[in-house]
Amino acid sequence: MKKKALVTMLAVSMMAAGLAGCGGSTTAATQAAATTTAAAAEAAATEATEAKSEAATEAEKAPAAADGELIRVGIINNDPNESGYRTANDADMKAMFTKENGYDASFAYSLKNDEQITAAQKFIQDEVDYLLLSAADTSGWDSVLKDAQDAGIGVILFDRTIDASDDLYLASIVSDMNKEGETAVNWLAGQGLDEYNIIHIQGVMGSAAQQGRTGALDAKVAAEASWNLVTQQTAEWNSEKAQQIVQSVIDSGTSFNVIYAENDDMAKGAVAALDKANISHGVGKDVIVMGFDCNKWALQELLDQNWNYDGQCNPFQASYIDEIIKKVQNGEELTEKTIIMDEKGFDATTITADDVEKYGI
Repeated sequence: MKKKALVTMLAVSMMAAGLAGCGGSTTAATQAAATTTAAAAEAAATEATEAKSEAATEAEKAPAAADGELIRVGIINNDPNESGYRTANDADMKAMFTKENGYDASFAYSLKNDEQITAAQKFIQDEVDYLLLSAADTSGWDSVLKDAQDAGIGVILFDRTIDASDDLYLASIVSDMNKEGETAVNWLAGQGLDEYNIIHIQGVMGSAAQQGRTGALDAKVAAEASWNLVTQQTAEWNSEKAQQIVQSVIDSGTSFNVIYAENDDMAKGAVAALDKANISHGVGKDVIVMGFDCNKWALQELLDQNWNYDGQCNPFQASYIDEIIKKVQNGEELTEKTIIMDEKGFDATTITADDVEKYGI
């Protein structure tokens, strides 16, 4: 990491001097005045010592850079309004990367890869210590990550993987999106339908989440004659767009019995279209509804058996990143390059109220 200039705690010394000066008298005409001056000076010295001790204690708590400065991090994320998952993810990052925890954090948001790359280049120019990245797209990052490496900036990926050499980043704290898709598709196969006529609603194309959740379904459809895609379209994680996609299929008169939506918000939009058309959905009903992310309200839909399946995607990566940064700051070797978040899938027939409380985000 780059070394910053040493910053001394001048404020504590200046406060002590100022307090002592306010307690004195220039005439010293009486013993009482002299006594007042001495008492004030003593009180000021005590207060300064306490302040210095408190500052030292706080400094010990924070993972400060080697020279005592706050650690500067540039955090590039997707739009917090993208989904309930992203809102929780952003809140987790903001709660961790604070001045109280030893960080000076700047945030940039976009669902577009080119805008994220521009933000990364700006953070590199600003000479941050670490660049934290949740990429909108898996490709196109080699050049900017090489620039960061040349500038001595540590890159840590979170939430999503990218197509780049792993020597360009320190660590990756991510979900196994391929496994998420496989778990969901295996669950669907286990439902034993005679024929699977699926409305597949995709997330933002090119994102790791979209690729993993789509890939498993595409492979199954290609392998099984009884599995059919009625439509396969992106709603870009958006509820309203998902509703429009499903409404279009309903209007066309094409039959379907599965909604495979790549996040909860899109599943919610799909269900809105079903409800409008009085099409039953959930356990034992006409249409199986599947989502991802495990928002608490979505898991409640499972508990109420209005939906059938929800795949977990764990948004809480900040503590893992903090631990990695502390190790690097202390000169410790990183033993894991990739940390995979622990995740599972939930079935409406087995989910419990405790699961909703424990795993809902």
